[in-house]
Amino acid sequence: MQERRQKIVEFVNQLGTVSFAQLKAAFPEVSDMTLRTDLKALDEERRLVRVHGGAKSVEVVVGTDDFLLRRAKRCAPEKAQIAHKALTLLRPDMTIYLDSGSTTTALARILPDERYQIFTSSLSCANELLRLTQARVFVPGGFLNRYSQSLCGIQAMQSIARVNFDLALLGTTSYASKTGFSCGMEEEAQLKRAVIGQAERSYVLMDSGKVGLTSTFSFAVLDDIDGIVSDDGLAEEVVRACRARGKHVL
Repeated sequence: MQERRQKIVEFVNQLGTVSFAQLKAAFPEVSDMTLRTDLKALDEERRLVRVHGGAKSVEVVVGTDDFLLRRAKRCAPEKAQIAHKALTLLRPDMTIYLDSGSTTTALARILPDERYQIFTSSLSCANELLRLTQARVFVPGGFLNRYSQSLCGIQAMQSIARVNFDLALLGTTSYASKTGFSCGMEEEAQLKRAVIGQAERSYVLMDSGKVGLTSTFSFAVLDDIDGIVSDDGLAEEVVRACRARGKHVL
């Protein structure tokens, strides 16, 4: 049973959103009643989200709301590679915005102890930055997203509206050519858009596995940012699209 349910979760995660008919086609040996029982149990365990007529992956529904520790384990080598690449964008005395997410947390973990002013909505990033003695770290107010361990909402928006960032390093749940960069929570999308508007340069930190996926709320397209920091597996079509627009790809 557990093996079957794990396969259901993997199937839903792969497609993002599936109908009950798709699940039936993928698991023809499972009865309708058993499949519905599995979906109910997996929803209660927060491994997927049961919706009318099917199911969605947790990440599609809540974007960066997905449990941070769970996301940190996915694509860990790629996230580490992205974090090291992003270090090349940093200079002492910069004012930096560090977004929430497992990739930005990986970056915070290896950030050198330099004279930065760092604003972050991420409690996990702030926790990693506690070791720094030269940097000043600011955490805006807002309501707590317990899944992504981050703060967002009107108080966070008001806090960053008064700050001019030299560099914004943003996370994303998904990227598709039609919808751009997107996440699953409207308040987080609003905060990301506001940060981009306050930043001299904005880069999205994104592992290659997020390409071709779409989440509910778009916050930017390629023209809105200065570049992408990704792993070596980034799809060539995304690289070409960036270069055609004069965007930097690391």
